Amino acid sequence: MKRIVRTIAASPWHVLQLATGAKSFKDNPFIGSKRLNGWGLHVKRMQLAHDAAAFRRRRLAHLVHPQDRSEFDAQGYVAIPNFLAPAQFDTLRQRLLERASPAREMLQGDTITRRIAIDEKTLRDIPELAELLRAPRWRGLVRYVASYASEPLYYIQTILSHRADAPPDPQEVLHADTFHPTMKAWYFLTDVAEDEAPFTYAPGSHRLTPERLAWEKARSLAAPEGVDHLSARGSMRVNEAELQQLGLPKPTALAVKANTLVVADTGGFHARGPSARPATRIEIWAYGRRNPFYLWTGLDPFSVPFIAYKRIGLMWKARDKLKGWIGQPWHDVGAKRPGDL
Repeated sequence: MKRIVRTIAASPWHVLQLATGAKSFKDNPFIGSKRLNGWGLHVKRMQLAHDAAAFRRRRLAHLVHPQDRSEFDAQGYVAIPNFLAPAQFDTLRQRLLERASPAREMLQGDTITRRIAIDEKTLRDIPELAELLRAPRWRGLVRYVASYASEPLYYIQTILSHRADAPPDPQEVLHADTFHPTMKAWYFLTDVAEDEAPFTYAPGSHRLTPERLAWEKARSLAAPEGVDHLSARGSMRVNEAELQQLGLPKPTALAVKANTLVVADTGGFHARGPSARPATRIEIWAYGRRNPFYLWTGLDPFSVPFIAYKRIGLMWKARDKLKGWIGQPWHDVGAKRPGDL
């Protein structure tokens, strides 16, 4: 009875979530409703979100080089080697790798992800980094792919893979982050070999096709009980046999040299590739996601300069205070350099 009362009391909030990026079939009884999804709720939300993103991208298309736009539209990601001149890159990398900063870490399976927030102090201390993040090609790409003229969240991220005697990293399973277009970017400060946890993407999987919509509808009808835990949370997992059924090619593992920028729509199917040995991958990592149903590209109060680079610290502090209610997987590990083991 108490559960029924709580569900009824929360219903207005759950209904309002349908107009946001809420994605969990498990946590929202409307998103997870087999009846509503049989009537097309999940796929209709996908279609509306993709149509809205396409509308916004058309308004931002002038920000990107035609070649970059063509590459992204075709495959769902852009990879640009030698993004900076060699001398610029060497200076930037040296200053980033030598600097110790407050860090957070999360363990998933056999992989540790370490993040250092890029904040106002970091930008003051390393002007080369501020210059990079202001570069027109950089700014244009992350905004076009995100479909919003908003400032992403920026971190220095380290991936420490292949810890001994640990279960597999769940990020190695091909998946879509959510039901709508969204952006992540990696500017690699170290070389990444094909067998050392490379970013992996199924080209073209960012597009909605009749086959993809039919697959999504079938998965929405199976959720939440008939799918894996992360799919039930709204991050759909897919295997290579299903990719073939969807008419998609095998995933491409991006073995890249340092000084390569990759910007991707992670609403497409992607993964962190497996690592054959213990490996360390270091990158500048960007993340951008807003309400998928807005039609405007700007009007983001969190992109105001004196707020944009404070967000991560504020989010970490807020989650620390609320960890008893919402959990806190990111553990404070003190000051570290990106490459510390």
